[in-house]
Amino acid sequence: MPYIVNIMPKPHEAPPQNRLVVAIAYDGLCTFEFGVAVEVFGLARPEMGDDWYRFAVAAVDDGEMRAVGGMRFTTDGGLDLIEQAGTIVVPGWRGIHEPVPEALCTALRAAHANGARVLSLCSGVFVLAAAGLLNGRQATTHWRYTDSLKARFPEIEVLPDVLYVDGGTVLTAAGSAAGIDLCLHLIRRDFGTKAANMVARRLVVVPHRDGGQAQFIEKAVPETHEKARLGPLLDAVRAELCRDYTVASLADRAGMSSRTFLRRFEAATGTTPARWLLLQRLSKAKDLLETTRLGIKAIAATSGLGSAANLRHHFRQQFSTTPAAYRERFGTKSLTRPAA
Repeated sequence: MPYIVNIMPKPHEAPPQNRLVVAIAYDGLCTFEFGVAVEVFGLARPEMGDDWYRFAVAAVDDGEMRAVGGMRFTTDGGLDLIEQAGTIVVPGWRGIHEPVPEALCTALRAAHANGARVLSLCSGVFVLAAAGLLNGRQATTHWRYTDSLKARFPEIEVLPDVLYVDGGTVLTAAGSAAGIDLCLHLIRRDFGTKAANMVARRLVVVPHRDGGQAQFIEKAVPETHEKARLGPLLDAVRAELCRDYTVASLADRAGMSSRTFLRRFEAATGTTPARWLLLQRLSKAKDLLETTRLGIKAIAATSGLGSAANLRHHFRQQFSTTPAAYRERFGTKSLTRPAA
């Protein structure tokens, strides 16, 4: 199965008119996932102008609530805040087998029916599933929970090897850190690549990660001396993606036999050299599409994908879109027109 990063929705020409983002909070709150929502949507960002998001927190439970780690917290209001939101974030859930209150499910269904977008981070997908918002849709969650999600909600098409899934108005992220990827993706949808890159820089994270959860599941760590040989090799390949590479040539540069190289490479990266190289080239192509107005032929050559036809083929296969459509959605609008 390909390392799909997201399912790309139809382009959005502008952010939603309702800029209010509401994160739900509950007793047993997942602290990290909630922190992601606050960090991305809840901080003042004057550099983004007056149209940036507004943020509020809605309580699911009555009375005193605690987050993981023992912190007590208060909120801005109850579930009535959900009906005012343009975007709702469900930052995890207190347990995948813990029941979801019907009042919360009803509020989420009503808000979505009225046009609100709903995001789940990590185990928060079980809340969306309980509300019926994922029926007939694709979704993801942390790799530890995918089997449980499939078993309990067979009407959902669970994608176990992705970082996030964008279904337009219903979006789901995998593990905790993948919530950052999804939130940055939503900023990219709403405000463009430049805004997403600025927020990513504030967070000190990469604006967009390529790959799937398989990269992070029980992968052996190479021995120190082999790790030292692979690291500089991968950096050198990234710097010269337009060159041709074979397993034999890469193994020789790493000072290993081809068989050892393949085994150690997969242990270190979670994939094969050919697959890794393709992802690096696609990442380079996306960067050039976002930040330059180079022609498609030049981008294909620079990124090592060879021809424009090959670039288009892999974009359709990996991202369900074309390079031109990707540039239209995510490219910097102020740049000059690309060369013919």
